[in-house]
Amino acid sequence: MVTISIYGLDQYTVGHYSKDHTKNLANLLEVKEDDVSFYAPDAYVFHNGVEQTSWNAIVRVNAPEQCEANEAKVAHYLLETLKEFSVHLQVEFFYYHSHHHYEHINKEYPRFIKEDNVVNVEGEDYEEGDELYEGNIFENFEEKLKEAAKLKGEGEHEHHHDCDCGCDHHKH
Repeated sequence: MVTISIYGLDQYTVGHYSKDHTKNLANLLEVKEDDVSFYAPDAYVFHNGVEQTSWNAIVRVNAPEQCEANEAKVAHYLLETLKEFSVHLQVEFFYYHSHHHYEHINKEYPRFIKEDNVVNVEGEDYEEGDELYEGNIFENFEEKLKEAAKLKGEGEHEHHHDCDCGCDHHKH
């Protein structure tokens, strides 16, 4: 399993990139396409308090140690193909011994969701005729709160001549 994590690029960009480059990267790494996955966290890259997203991207490749022989080719490929998405790039490799990798693949389901087996559930809970309320949900909130307090006998307080609590007492 090879995981390519890209920090500092938009998730959608990484998604499209993975679609276009998984096969080539698998070939360069000498692994099966099914062994290559991408990770695009919903995060930002910062330097000295300033956001660097799409200006400085950091790519981390986690791979089994047998991929190390192809590191230079993979680094060159990543730098060349990602430079259209970020001004500056860094690529770091992290290797693990294959015996430290475990997985469970459920044979009852396809290994990956693909474009031809995606189920679109968007709008499933939306019924025609439902409308979003676009008004001010807090309109008259304080007045309603004070009215509720009066009904409960709460909100009794000492009133003074410039009382601005909305009560009807001591208005001059």
